[in-house]
Amino acid sequence: MVLSPVSRQCASRGASGLRWAAAGLAATVAISLTGMSPAADQQRSEDLIVVNAVVRTMSEAAPLAEAVAVRGNRILAVGDNETVRRLATAHTRIIDAQGRLLLPGFNDAHVHFLSGGQQLESVDLRTARSPQELAQRLQRFAAALPPGRWITGGDWDHENWPGAALPTKALIDPVTPDRPVFIRRLDGHMGLANSVALRLGGVTRDTPDPAGGLIVRDPRTREPTGILKDAAMSLVSARIPEPTADQRLAHARAATEHAARLGVTSVQDMSGGGAIEVYEALRRRGELKTRIYAMSPLPQWRRAVRAGLKAGAGDAWLRRGGLKGFSDGSLGSTTAWFFEPYLDSPGTCGLPSDEMFPEGAMLERVRGADRAGLQVMVHAIGDRANDRMLSIFEQVARENGPRDRRFRIEHAQHLRLEDIPRFARSGVIASMQPSHCADDGRWAEKRIGAQRARGTYAFRSLLDAGAVLAFGTDWNVAPLDPLQGISAAVTRCTLDGKHPDGWVPEQKITVEEAVRAYTVGSACAEFAEREKGRLVPDMLADFVLLSQDIFAIAPAEIGKTRVALTVVDGRVVYRAE
Repeated sequence: MVLSPVSRQCASRGASGLRWAAAGLAATVAISLTGMSPAADQQRSEDLIVVNAVVRTMSEAAPLAEAVAVRGNRILAVGDNETVRRLATAHTRIIDAQGRLLLPGFNDAHVHFLSGGQQLESVDLRTARSPQELAQRLQRFAAALPPGRWITGGDWDHENWPGAALPTKALIDPVTPDRPVFIRRLDGHMGLANSVALRLGGVTRDTPDPAGGLIVRDPRTREPTGILKDAAMSLVSARIPEPTADQRLAHARAATEHAARLGVTSVQDMSGGGAIEVYEALRRRGELKTRIYAMSPLPQWRRAVRAGLKAGAGDAWLRRGGLKGFSDGSLGSTTAWFFEPYLDSPGTCGLPSDEMFPEGAMLERVRGADRAGLQVMVHAIGDRANDRMLSIFEQVARENGPRDRRFRIEHAQHLRLEDIPRFARSGVIASMQPSHCADDGRWAEKRIGAQRARGTYAFRSLLDAGAVLAFGTDWNVAPLDPLQGISAAVTRCTLDGKHPDGWVPEQKITVEEAVRAYTVGSACAEFAEREKGRLVPDMLADFVLLSQDIFAIAPAEIGKTRVALTVVDGRVVYRAE
């Protein structure tokens, strides 16, 4: 394997050697994992020691240990039980891990944090198994709301239904006659509006398709069916009232609590630029349990420059300076941009995003943002979108000259085999979400066929080429649980159980590689490899204790693993009951 320049930087910057602090034997306060009280969890101890653990440090210098010592919010020492116990003082809290696996805290490289928290409080349509079940759930949810209140969110997936036909307004109009509804497909690239919402958005048979979007129409009448794709969604979403400050704070609180339960100690929020004040408010209240790198929209790059932002600006809790753009849509919505047509929709190759218009607009934004020292990351799903973004990144790097820029492609989902080496060669980070592989593998080949699928979620090929992988979930598009993602990357089993040996099995990776992508790789993707991603002295004290050792069990059991304990900033923020 040939390491890319970014891989070498992350490896060298993060390879701190282990050191041992000198301290005399002292009295200890022994607290077993099963005996901790919830009240004790809320008290910030001066020092913390975890013993009797299987510690996977993610450090090549010393990959395994038994114990970890924390002083304040930093790791003091990592090593064997006897040596680390000597560091205890009268104020040290000692946790017995009882032989369980201890890992660096998971760092989700791609989430939509505030909308994820909002979805936790909205109607759940993700698991609806038929259009009729969707309508029934929507009707029950609407019955508990005040008249006229918008219903949003939902995260429906028509691929779960017999025949996989798209829903229409005719399905939901009868159960929501007196309120606007705009519920999104789980990938966020198309939504279903009822007649009330279409009327508020001014969407009629005469409304033209916007650039980068599509209004799905009845082929006989040309009337909108209620399905709006990509840029067309804004015709209705622009009419949805903004949440109040209290609602946004509640959404953020729900999100950070959910993350703590899943061992996610850091997130990179792809839509977090406008939510930074909410996260600050939660932090002032002492309720923020997740470190956040908040991205702003790439088209607003000049605003970031005027604000004086640079990549990774901020502190250990809240950071900014990243910009997120879009080059296409999604496979599930048939808006991912390919070189060849879809097999099941031969009249289209997908859609370039509206951010790709006019010609040259994306190049100009990337060039200007990069020159200003901001980090650029762009969503690309289809092979043509990935090729185009790699070309733009390569051109900008040549024009602007050498620097540690860490361009990222978000999703990097469907790649031509010849484009895979370009990631390492150009130092472009592949920010990927393996849980999508378990989902899409049920139906992707009916869209793109087996040949194109060879370069789909190409984890193995990207690593072998020397690229940096950063793993995340795309929550709330997929569940936030990183263990589901690790399972998907290792087994490549699909949610329908029809690929027991894995879908495109040659792209499987090891547990070690998957965990590294969720820790070291994600830290590298946000310029934070000196602060997190490894359990070595002086790094931030963020770690997670799991219910079983995912390195020692059968791969099929990984997804059944649960979080027993989550520590952020040296403080226990979650423990299983």
